[in-house]
Amino acid sequence: MFAEYSHHWQKTLDWEPTLAQDLSFQKVYDLVLEGNKIQNLTRIVEIADFWEKHIWDSLRGILPLWSQENLKVIDIGTGAGFPGIPVAIAHPTWHLTLLDSTHKKTAFIDHLCASLPLNNVTSLTGRAEQLNSVSSHYRNYDLVLVRAVGNADLCAQYSVPFLKKGGVVILYRGQWSDPEQTSLEHTCKPLRAKFTYLDQFLTPLSLSMRNCVHISYV
Repeated sequence: MFAEYSHHWQKTLDWEPTLAQDLSFQKVYDLVLEGNKIQNLTRIVEIADFWEKHIWDSLRGILPLWSQENLKVIDIGTGAGFPGIPVAIAHPTWHLTLLDSTHKKTAFIDHLCASLPLNNVTSLTGRAEQLNSVSSHYRNYDLVLVRAVGNADLCAQYSVPFLKKGGVVILYRGQWSDPEQTSLEHTCKPLRAKFTYLDQFLTPLSLSMRNCVHISYV
């Protein structure tokens, strides 16, 4: 199903999925389409769009941390499981908590993980701004992923408290501007955080611009 896009993995990530991982990505697609019949999980249903905008995009966002092992990760506002599920498939030594405020979404995540099966994922229902002060989550993660949720300043405010010292938030964005960066840098100061890196790249099929904003807790 995704075989015709396989050459893009090596070209863009210097990595290729194993056969088992590739089959898992394809099963994710099938399960999301099935779940879409019951609830609105995604509007992206064409095979090429799904591969590029959900599977590939999820993994390209973490490329600067690709070689790291045993990371503890939380994906905030995961929805149908992106970027968390593709990341968990590609990085079996990472443990991912997939957080969403909607119980139907986290129930779907549980179903998806049981069906794959995928053992390094835990679902969590709740709101980040409430859970980030709970002892089991506060300063407890190496990496926070936030994809297409709210403006950058707000995302920083509720995501940085999850980070261990030296941990990183990655904000997945479409467009990014100098005023947004200036505002984010100002927002980060009282959080004892710092804007550290802007990862800009084009998607391999539609050649759309993506920006991944890195914030470190120092």
